[in-house]
Amino acid sequence: MAPRGHDRIGPHGAVSSTHHLGTAAAATVLARGGNAFDAAVACGFVLQVVEPHLCGPGGELPAVFVTAADPVPKVLCAQGVAPAAATAAHLRGLGCEIVPGTGLLPATVPGAWDGWLTLLRDHGTWELADVLEPALGYAAGGFPLVPRVPAAIGTVADHFREHWPTSARTWLPDGRVPEPGELVRLPALAATWRRLLGEAVGPSREARIDAARDAWYRGFVAEEIGRFAQTPVRDETGRDHTGLLTADDLAGWSSHYEDALVADAGSGWSVAKCGPWSQGPVLLQQLRLLAGLDLELPGGVATVETVHAAAEAAKLAFADREAWYGPGADAGLLTDLLADDYTAARRGLLGPESDGGLRPGSPGGREPRIGRYAATPGAARGTGVQGPGTGEPTVSRDGVARGDTVHVDVVDAAGNMISVTPSGGWLQSSPTIPGLGFCLGTRGQMFWLEDGLASSLAPGAMPRTTLSPSLALRDGEPALAFGTPGGDQQDQWQLCFLLALVHGGLDLQAAIDAPAWHSTAFPASFAPRGWEPHGLVVESRLGADTLAGLTRRGHAVSDAGAWALGRMCAVGTGVAVPGGGGPGTLHAAVDPRSGVGAAIAL
Repeated sequence: MAPRGHDRIGPHGAVSSTHHLGTAAAATVLARGGNAFDAAVACGFVLQVVEPHLCGPGGELPAVFVTAADPVPKVLCAQGVAPAAATAAHLRGLGCEIVPGTGLLPATVPGAWDGWLTLLRDHGTWELADVLEPALGYAAGGFPLVPRVPAAIGTVADHFREHWPTSARTWLPDGRVPEPGELVRLPALAATWRRLLGEAVGPSREARIDAARDAWYRGFVAEEIGRFAQTPVRDETGRDHTGLLTADDLAGWSSHYEDALVADAGSGWSVAKCGPWSQGPVLLQQLRLLAGLDLELPGGVATVETVHAAAEAAKLAFADREAWYGPGADAGLLTDLLADDYTAARRGLLGPESDGGLRPGSPGGREPRIGRYAATPGAARGTGVQGPGTGEPTVSRDGVARGDTVHVDVVDAAGNMISVTPSGGWLQSSPTIPGLGFCLGTRGQMFWLEDGLASSLAPGAMPRTTLSPSLALRDGEPALAFGTPGGDQQDQWQLCFLLALVHGGLDLQAAIDAPAWHSTAFPASFAPRGWEPHGLVVESRLGADTLAGLTRRGHAVSDAGAWALGRMCAVGTGVAVPGGGGPGTLHAAVDPRSGVGAAIAL
C-alpha cells in the first residue's frame, strides 16, 4: 500500500506535535509574533496537561536546535541526575536486581521546568506567563481526555485505590475511571504554576524567568518534593519504599548546552543528535552502516533486502548502545564509533540471514562489557503492560500502542528550528504529590545495578535515556526537525522515515505514512529489560511477500497490523522536501497512527 499523505505548507511557520491542542497553542504563538522557541515552550507545557500519561511537569527533555543567528546545531540537555543517595549497593540491599520501574526509587531530578525555561530565557522572546497561559488554562478550566488517558488510568485504578491514594484523588473522579472525552481539571497543578508565576519577579524578562527557575529548584517545589519522597509507597517490587530524592539534589542541578553530534547520512544529508547520554548516536550509527548499500523503497515501501539490512544494522548499533553509551562516554569514543574503519568493519557483519546474538564492537580497540542481566535474552521486554504502571507506556511486541512520550517540532520564517522529545512524570508510574499536583519521573530505571558498566547507577549520574530528537541538514543548511515517541523504537522509526524521504523520494507526510518496522533483538531500556533474539515487528503494509521473505531470512516476524508503528512528527524547509517549493516554504507533517497528533503550517 503506497503512502497517502501530503505536507501542510506555509510561509510563516510550521508546527508538528503529538497532540492537536499542543500544536494549536504553538501555532497561535507563531501567529501572534512569537518565535519557534516561544511556540515550542508553549506547546511543551500544554502537552504536560493534555497527555499526562506520556509526560508531566516532573519529567525531563532533550532538545536539538538551530537559531536564526547560528545554523550550527546545538543540544539542550534537561535530563535530571540520580540523587546523591542513589547507589547500586543501596538498591541491591533492598533486594532489587534491576531498578524498579515505578514508585519513588527510580526518581531523578525533574529537568523539564529548567529545560523549558532555559530555552525561553536564552532563545525566546515572550514572558513566562504568556507561554504558560494555554497550559494553565487547560489545567484550571479543564481539558478533554483522549481515549488512551482513561485506558492508562483504568490499568492502574485498583493500584491507585489501594496504594497511591493521592493519585486516586487526582485521576479517579468520584472513585471511577473517567470516560474518553470527559473534561478533567488539575487544580493543584494550576495552583503550583500560579505560585511559580507569582515568584517570577525581576527587573528584566530574563531575571523573571530565572526567579521562576529558583522557585522550583531552590524554593517551595524542591522542598515539597523532598518531603514527599520520604513517604513509603508501593512500587513494582511489591513492597513499600521511600525515595532518595532530596531538596538538595534539586538545588545543585541545572540543564546545560552542548554541541550536537553530527554525522554524514549520504546524498547530501547530515543528521544532528544528542550525545551518548541519550540513544541519539544509534541513528547515526545505523545511517553510517547502511551508507553505500543498495537500499530500495519503491513508492516508499521498503523491500525485503532493505528491511533486513536495516534490522541487522539496528542490532549492531543497539549492541554498541548497551556496551558503550552512558553519561561518562568521552568524545574519543564517539569519534571511534562513527569512524570509517570501524563502520566498515561492522558493516562486514551484515549477513544474508538474521543474527540472534548481541554483538557489540571494540571501537578504538576498547574491550566491550555487557552486564550479566542484559546479556541474557528471553525475559519480557518493558512494554508498559506487565503490571501497574511498570516501565514506559510504549508499545507491546505485537505493536499495540500503549502510549509512550510526546514530541514537538517547530520552525519559523526567521530560521529558528527546534526538535524536542519531552517525557517522564507519567501519571501511572509514580504517585501524585498532593501539594504540587504532579508526580515524579522514573527515568532511573535505565541504570544498571551491576557496577562498572557504561550506564551503572551512581550518585549524580545521568541515566542513558531513550529520548532522541533529531535535526537534519541538507548540503550543510538546516532543513528538517523530526522525532517520535516510542522508547527503544524512536531511532528505528526515525530511520524508516529518513529512508523513505531520502531513498524513496517522498515528502514529509508521505515518508511518515510509509510502512515501518523495528527490531526487538537487543536489551530493552525499560523494566523488566528483556530482549528477543531475531525479534522483528513490522507493519503488514510492507506486503505478504516481504513478511514471508523476512521469515525465510531467520527473523521472528510479528505483524503489528497496517498502521501501528510510530508517532512521527516533522517540520522542515522547502529544501528538505523533493519538489517542496524551495526556499521560503515551510512544511509540517504528523503521524496519523495515533489519531490525536496535528501539524499546522501558517
